[in-house]
Amino acid sequence: MHNTSRPDKEQNGTLNRKTLLRVGLVCGALGISAAVAATGAILAAYHYAKPSLPDAATVKDIPLQVPLRVYTRDGRLIQEIGEQRRVLVAYDDIPPFVVQAFLAAEDDRFFEHPGIDYQGVLRAVIKNMLAGRRGQGASTLTQQLARDYFLSRERSYVRKLKEAFLSYKIEQEFTKEEIMEMFLNKMFFGQRAYGVAAAAQVYFGKELANLEVAEAATLAGVLQRPSFYNPVSGPESAKRRRAYVLRRMHELDYIDDETYERSMAYPMQSYLHGPDIELEAPYLAEMVRREVTNRFGKEVTTRGYRVITTLDSRLQAAANHAVRDGLMEYDRRHGFRGPLTTLDLDSVDDATIEQTLEDYRSPGKLRTGLVLDIDVELNQASVRLSAGEVVTLPWSGAAWAAPFIERSRVGNAPESMDEVLKAGDVVRVYLTLSGTFALGQIPEAQAALVALDPTDGAIAALTGGFDYSSSKFNRAVQIKRQPGSSFKPFIYSAALANGFTPASIINDNPVTISSSELEEVWKPKNSTGRFYGETRMRDALVRSLNLVSVRMMMKMGVSAARRHLRQFGFTDEALPANLSLALGSGAASPLTMADAYATLANGGYDVQPYFIDRIELADGTLIEFADPRRVCSECELDPEPETLEEPERVEALIDPNQKHDAPVGEALIEFLDPETVAQRTIPASNIWLIQDMMRDVIRRGTGRRARALGRNDLAGKTGTSNDQRDAWFGGFNPDLVAVTWVGFDTDEPLGRGEEGGRTALPIWVHFMRDALLGAPERKYPQPEGLVTVRIDPKTGALAGASATNFLFETFEEGTQPRTVSETRPFDGYDQTEPALDQDDVF
Repeated sequence: MHNTSRPDKEQNGTLNRKTLLRVGLVCGALGISAAVAATGAILAAYHYAKPSLPDAATVKDIPLQVPLRVYTRDGRLIQEIGEQRRVLVAYDDIPPFVVQAFLAAEDDRFFEHPGIDYQGVLRAVIKNMLAGRRGQGASTLTQQLARDYFLSRERSYVRKLKEAFLSYKIEQEFTKEEIMEMFLNKMFFGQRAYGVAAAAQVYFGKELANLEVAEAATLAGVLQRPSFYNPVSGPESAKRRRAYVLRRMHELDYIDDETYERSMAYPMQSYLHGPDIELEAPYLAEMVRREVTNRFGKEVTTRGYRVITTLDSRLQAAANHAVRDGLMEYDRRHGFRGPLTTLDLDSVDDATIEQTLEDYRSPGKLRTGLVLDIDVELNQASVRLSAGEVVTLPWSGAAWAAPFIERSRVGNAPESMDEVLKAGDVVRVYLTLSGTFALGQIPEAQAALVALDPTDGAIAALTGGFDYSSSKFNRAVQIKRQPGSSFKPFIYSAALANGFTPASIINDNPVTISSSELEEVWKPKNSTGRFYGETRMRDALVRSLNLVSVRMMMKMGVSAARRHLRQFGFTDEALPANLSLALGSGAASPLTMADAYATLANGGYDVQPYFIDRIELADGTLIEFADPRRVCSECELDPEPETLEEPERVEALIDPNQKHDAPVGEALIEFLDPETVAQRTIPASNIWLIQDMMRDVIRRGTGRRARALGRNDLAGKTGTSNDQRDAWFGGFNPDLVAVTWVGFDTDEPLGRGEEGGRTALPIWVHFMRDALLGAPERKYPQPEGLVTVRIDPKTGALAGASATNFLFETFEEGTQPRTVSETRPFDGYDQTEPALDQDDVF
């Protein structure tokens, strides 16, 4: 490239006489006497304009609008938010041929002139005089920079004089490389693209380093008139302008003959590219936008802030797939609602087909296609997708499509493709994991999934619906629904705190309740319509027996239960002050439920969900980072933590990139700030017993579909609200909590048989299969204060020494049974097979 040359400077930014003479020559070019007169005029004009000229040094202090960018914890771009798309780039990172393209197009003497190119001005004056009109300008890159930073685009000699003087001052203040860097980062290229790096992404979807010479010439050509030389809206004009830039690059020896010929022949191909999003997480990105706007104001979307979230890109991708696949699986069970429309293939032209396919938006992995014909012999269909692509839809991908009649009823299963589709039908299809296409449709139901790290509350994955572009409503945090039986683990925790044990015998028989709070006589029942009589507490949770929950609530009292439940983070909205609380009749969001389940998973500690890990400026300067309370069970071993003098937080907890490498045990106790330690809200013994019972829910109860994961460290609970309006599953291991919800935004019933174990649990299983892939099984450490004894499975009493019919049960020390059951012959521990899924009906 060129060596940087800087004119001699005088103090206080005044013009030196050598340069003023040059400027005089530029403006006059009519001989020595005219030049002297012009120089005097310019001196007078300069001293007149000087007080109104800004300080050139402030050009670097003027903030460029750079969008807010949101990333995962592992560095994947989630979203770019802002009206202007701009990517700041250093001069040294700009390929030389890109700089040369702009020199050729705008100012080939940039590295020689002092900000005003007197040769260019003279050339422009002569051409304009010969043409008899004002046409060609002679603004240098520095002048364009001065105009766009400080002045306006009004056409006046006063503005041009100010522009010239200010350009000179800029040249005195900065090197040529600095000016070029500011110019290429500042200028507008159309389509919301500001700066050459953003323009490369918008028009070509490339980084600067990956541009072709022809593409660099195209961008340099755009700058003169972005709306006219735009390669997307005006490809022919852009091509002519590119040819001019390439010819100038060739004349200036920036490119050789071969490069010139190749670049001239390079196709003018361009279409608008969105931000280079690396991971789909729009629901959480919107949560970030709202949060940082509340903290820093609306300007946060223009100042280049970088927000690093707590999302794990692998888990977020798994959540997206799990929710979409789960909803489509649910939707298939309820029948095919028919084609989107039907076209007459004999009269429709290619343009109409393409427009029709474009008109029907296809979210997620769905694609819109036109059925061209049905092959009866092979029992398959040919489907045209966009851009003329034709694929085969086999019968295996459409066999599910029994006709939809109503939510709980479908027609007869089809036997051939021609019973489902006909030529001309416009339908949606998707590519399966096996590589074949299947018939699909946009699900009418919605779902949400939230996954948390139970040790500190970090949101590892969150999705609030099937498709953000069709619905911005974030069901993960905004929807409040009855959690049903997924709420029961907390009721059972309250029962343990109020005198019950896992071996307590509770009667699962009909009960009639009349209360002013319920405003009617209430007859709760199990969804199966069956009653199981006297049942041990553990088995009642495994089978999700409603009447057991109600009777426990009646005995311990609603007020006592609510006091206990608040320790899981529930508010009054989730805690109705009546006996229906026993069946989860309050209102809670999936995030609220995940927060409460985190306390179950982490051993009884209160952690607060958070999703912003740190916030940085565009240059990487850290301005804010999360410092959540973290579970530290070892810290409880320190008898007097308050005696630590000025506890110093370890560097691993300050540096967000190192936070998961924090020391453990005594080292952590020694350095950890007590204010960052999560507080225990529920006794460890209480939580361990609930965890153990919830593992049984998966081993042999309503959550046993989760056994497909082949792990022994999973615990969870299904939930279904009244009339199957909401289906839930919450589950965890010691490292990860996930809660799923499925329902309609309109609060309609999901349909007969659509309960937590059938509708929500498969989504949870799909997610956890990917999330825990390769992770070793974790143990739930048994805390002190628990004892294990042999009990009679029928009575819950101690089993005698000679008993053959017994099982082992764990109790909080002091609550184990004292009486010995009568010895009976062995007749099996579990005589009643638990229902696959039976939840709340109230």
